[in-house]
Amino acid sequence: MKLLVTGGAGFIGSAVVRLALAQGHAVVNLDALTYAACLDNLAGVSDRPGYAFEHADIRDAQALVRIFTDHTPDAVLHLAAESHVDRSIDGPGAFIDTNVTGTYTLLQAARAYWEGRGRPDGFRFHHVSTDEVYGSLGAEGYFTEETPYAPNSPYSASKAASDHLVRAWGETYGMPVLLSNCSNNYGPYHFPEKLIPVVILNALSGKPIPIYGTGENIRDWLYVEDHAEALLTVLTKGAVGRSYNIGGNAEARNIDLVRQICALLDELRPARHAYADLITFVEDRPGHDARYAIDASRIRTELGWQPSVTLEEGLRHTVAWYLDNPAWWQALQAREGVGKRLGRV
Repeated sequence: MKLLVTGGAGFIGSAVVRLALAQGHAVVNLDALTYAACLDNLAGVSDRPGYAFEHADIRDAQALVRIFTDHTPDAVLHLAAESHVDRSIDGPGAFIDTNVTGTYTLLQAARAYWEGRGRPDGFRFHHVSTDEVYGSLGAEGYFTEETPYAPNSPYSASKAASDHLVRAWGETYGMPVLLSNCSNNYGPYHFPEKLIPVVILNALSGKPIPIYGTGENIRDWLYVEDHAEALLTVLTKGAVGRSYNIGGNAEARNIDLVRQICALLDELRPARHAYADLITFVEDRPGHDARYAIDASRIRTELGWQPSVTLEEGLRHTVAWYLDNPAWWQALQAREGVGKRLGRV
């Protein structure tokens, strides 16, 4: 297939691009190259046959028409989004603009392209979303595809809105859409404003490791390359109009996750002190969801996908990758907002 991947220079998007090319697909990477994008994520594949890059914004309708016309993709994998909760607290407008208006503009362009080609049966529009649209869980239970939406942050609200747009375009216009909602991703090339890279990089520099509140918040962690495989599985095997929850089956309290990373650093890059001594509890994030947990039984039973990397294996590989690739993350640390506390009210 020829895939149009939006946000292909981002963390998850670049993992999808790398895997899609390895599987023999052609890829058109459409990315606006905003602050969290990094073309170095694709340095190993950018000269591959079948790869093309388009520097464009999903809010630019004219650019989208040209890209669809020039490249004639067989499917769209839509990952482009503003995604950092803390930034959405400080500046929600950008999240509405990109995640809602941008998704609408992309849907309209894809619809016009699909209809103009005679509504081919094989075309797919796969929208990639988050489990945060479901809100917060208590101590028990799991998010399923039938869980009512209850977003609690500007970020998750904007993603919920984009999910609803995609569903509506499927129902109203008959577009062959797919949706997926994933748990927290981690792994190599993770932009250094998210929890796991913040822990690693602050520890290496001897800075305090900030933990929101008491560190009791629980997340289900999904290794990014497992997620990329799941997304391509949904795209190629999923039922049109269906949504699929994608989880890592790896719940952990934030404080336990941070201590596990510190223990790995103690082993792989020993210092004069235990890295866990740097852990510092800070004022909690407003509207901080208590727990996320995914029931991924649908994608497992219907499509045969399940995560292949345990949290222990994934964290070890991730820590080792950051230790081995300082040039990658050092080049990003001067970008706006990196290393600063965001998301205060």
